[in-house]
Amino acid sequence: MVSPSLLSANFANLEAEMNWFNQSSADWLHIDVMDGVFVPNISFGFPVLRHVARICRKPLDVHLMIVQPEKFVQEVKALGAYLMNVHYEACTHLHRVVGQIHEAGMKAGVTLNPATPVGVLEDIAADVDLVLLMSVNPGFGGQQFIPHTVEKVRRLRELLDRTGSRALIEVDGGVNLETGRMLREAGADVLVAGSYIFAAPDPAKACEELARL
Repeated sequence: MVSPSLLSANFANLEAEMNWFNQSSADWLHIDVMDGVFVPNISFGFPVLRHVARICRKPLDVHLMIVQPEKFVQEVKALGAYLMNVHYEACTHLHRVVGQIHEAGMKAGVTLNPATPVGVLEDIAADVDLVLLMSVNPGFGGQQFIPHTVEKVRRLRELLDRTGSRALIEVDGGVNLETGRMLREAGADVLVAGSYIFAAPDPAKACEELARL
């Protein structure tokens, strides 16, 4: 599966971006919400996302890179989001937040930063629908892929299998054909790609090439 990242889209012409995206082989639209506190950048808020949601014809994969993400469960639900993804590092009571997301009718995802080991998910793995591994430090697009993420995917796959979790593994950061192939072989289910897709001469073709891995 492929989830192009809206963070790399042309914000001066989002409707045109959504037009090719809606016709592409992409599975989801990955939306990175940044607050300038949890990560050192600010991306976009719900007023912009409400417009995106109206013209997007694919499931919304909403990734909150913010402190206290539990405060925004209803706002994410109002977008019609398929999945709400929160950071392990931002949630003091992660089990409660996962339950709130499910109660709102969405799939629940948990994200781990590059320095956070997969073992922290031992007691929550069976309750989540997706685990996102950051293969760059979150906050900016266009960063270099962190190589040890490939082995981290393998360790996460083992943990999910051992705990009986059916969660998908998603990876975000520095994904292209080369890194995407390694990640898929290691056990990743969903590839998030921003600049590799949106900066390509033919974004729809780039998306299709990733989907074929």
